[in-house]
Amino acid sequence: MVGYVRTVPGLLLQPLRLVGSYPLTAWRADLLAGLTVGLVLLPQALAFSLLAGLPVVMGLYSAFVAALVGALWGSSSHLHSGPTNTAAILTLSVLAPLFAVGSAEFIAAAGLLAVLSGLIRLAMGLARLGLLVNFVSDAVAVGFTAGAGLLIISNQLGPILRMPIMPSEGVLATLMIALRQLGNVHMPSLALGCGTILVIALWPRLTRRIPSVLAGVALLSLVAWLFNLEAYGVQSLGALPAGLPPLAALPLLDLGLIGQLINGALAIALIGLVEAVAIARAVAGHSRQRLDSNQEFIGQGMANVAAGCFSGYPCSGSFNRSALSYQAGAQTAMANAFSGVFILVAAFALNPLIAHIPLAVLAGALAITAWSMIDRQRMLQIWRGAPGEALIMLLTFGATLLLPLQFAILIGVLMSLGYYLLRTSMPRVVAALPDQEFKHWEPHNGRPQCPQLAVVDVLGDIYFGAVNHVEETIDQILDETPGQRFLLLRMHSVQHCDISGIRMLENIRAVLRERGGDLYMTRVRDPVLYRMRLAGFYDHLGPENILDEDLAIHHLFHHTLDPAVCIYECERRAFRECYTLPKRTLPGGAPPITLLPLGVEPVPNISPTALWEAMHSSLPPLIVDVREPREFRQSHIPGAVPVPLDQVLTSPQRLPQSGRIVLVCRSGRRSARAAEALIAQGYRDLRILEGGLLAWEQANLLTAM
Repeated sequence: MVGYVRTVPGLLLQPLRLVGSYPLTAWRADLLAGLTVGLVLLPQALAFSLLAGLPVVMGLYSAFVAALVGALWGSSSHLHSGPTNTAAILTLSVLAPLFAVGSAEFIAAAGLLAVLSGLIRLAMGLARLGLLVNFVSDAVAVGFTAGAGLLIISNQLGPILRMPIMPSEGVLATLMIALRQLGNVHMPSLALGCGTILVIALWPRLTRRIPSVLAGVALLSLVAWLFNLEAYGVQSLGALPAGLPPLAALPLLDLGLIGQLINGALAIALIGLVEAVAIARAVAGHSRQRLDSNQEFIGQGMANVAAGCFSGYPCSGSFNRSALSYQAGAQTAMANAFSGVFILVAAFALNPLIAHIPLAVLAGALAITAWSMIDRQRMLQIWRGAPGEALIMLLTFGATLLLPLQFAILIGVLMSLGYYLLRTSMPRVVAALPDQEFKHWEPHNGRPQCPQLAVVDVLGDIYFGAVNHVEETIDQILDETPGQRFLLLRMHSVQHCDISGIRMLENIRAVLRERGGDLYMTRVRDPVLYRMRLAGFYDHLGPENILDEDLAIHHLFHHTLDPAVCIYECERRAFRECYTLPKRTLPGGAPPITLLPLGVEPVPNISPTALWEAMHSSLPPLIVDVREPREFRQSHIPGAVPVPLDQVLTSPQRLPQSGRIVLVCRSGRRSARAAEALIAQGYRDLRILEGGLLAWEQANLLTAM
């Protein structure tokens, strides 16, 4: 969901913006879409009121007020606000332990609950906390809706069987009560309930022009009227009071009651926001509309406050009505406002007909609607995915069935946040190597690594909660290959690095420097570079240690790594560059090679130009080429004497000590190692060709073949 910054007055004045920019050409499409959605909303408003244990007229009031206010203050053109399965079952779950279902106290508390949950949503919107819903895992919503679906189905057994079962009994208790009273099943009610389920399930195969819920409720109500089933004990809704939604007398100053309801209001607000924003985002994926999550919070908050004040109960966004609004061609949010007005007009114009709708019919409609809430395909995807999300889904599902719903939601949300913190605090840190074709990097998967250079991918942010894990994992990687003293961090996945992360990088570099190595990085993001500069770490590390990814290995191989180790002690060919060096072993009994300290210059350098001039002077120096014989045969400086480095390291040399000796290799690093060995043998007047044969050729000086 896309968010953009609006001032508080801008968030609250959304209706003026909507009406002021309303295109007159859209009224016809919006009116037809509103009528279509209203046809579905009418039976749902009645059924969901019964699900919440409230008078059906409260559902009509909620449908009218929430649809109208939610449309005017929301951000989405298609998100439809009003009574929903989830909001109804949550309302019942919160209030049933406190008051007798259907009592005056129960009804008043339902209105207060709507106001409280609305104020919470409104406050979150004004505080611009719209992005918080992104931290609630889909596993929580999927597990909760699946459990709530089963609860709703179990709550419909009483009306369908016409048994005195309280809707707050729970799934297992409801099933046990129903089994003990099987002999008292009211067959006409059972037939109406099952018939409604059958019609709604099969209706889409006949036509989709008329909503299946409306068709099922209308047809089975007609059957009940034709056969006069009320005379056989079928219970009906009864007459509705006429008039506009009255202003409710809510106990707004009853702090004790507010304290009892606040946890439930928070749970209703959170799950309602997650539900509404997810629906708006799903529809916007088709409509390509730009949405503002903060404005949607305002819309949901205003809708619930208004519903509670005008004799309604908590509401939320409905997926099937929102999708229907889009499919019906709604162009603006006014279509949803028109659906609310249609409900108010139709409810009282059709009052004589609505009064005779059997409760079993509405219960059947609720049962099959609740069954559709159980997203079995999505549950299977989560089950096959990350184990952590599967566990969250199962625990939320179980808590929904066994605990009060508000606690089940809070448990799921806390587990979701905990799982998020766990994942972000343990980003993947893996040692990487090039693939077999040296085109891409991949985890080393047990392949031998370079004995000098570790290449590590950090796949996540380096912040205070993750630094211990990142540092410990890097230490483990370096400990697995004790000779590694150079570390190349690939930072392309690090979007954020705080001061704790900077301190961790400083510690790692200090350890590497103690080993005689150093720390290098590639693909460092601009925000991370900015943070490094502010902390002074960038200057401490040096810009030369932040390398281009495509050239990093080439640079380190030819300017940093010790070639003596590569040639004489390493049989691995971890990088493409390894194939350019010969692989030999030192004679038996030779001591292991001591790593050359980083940046050591045992003797002065001599530039290629200065060497050329010295070669043509009266006292030319002796040029000793310490490369391998194969390299020497390919090209060398005229007059150079080949003395491979392994001979310099393992046996005394008989080179003249009276004149100057210039040591030559490919880049200068083997020359430095040879100079160190010759100094130990008593040689003093030594020089190293600066940059080696690479610099010699770059200076366009001739080499012999």
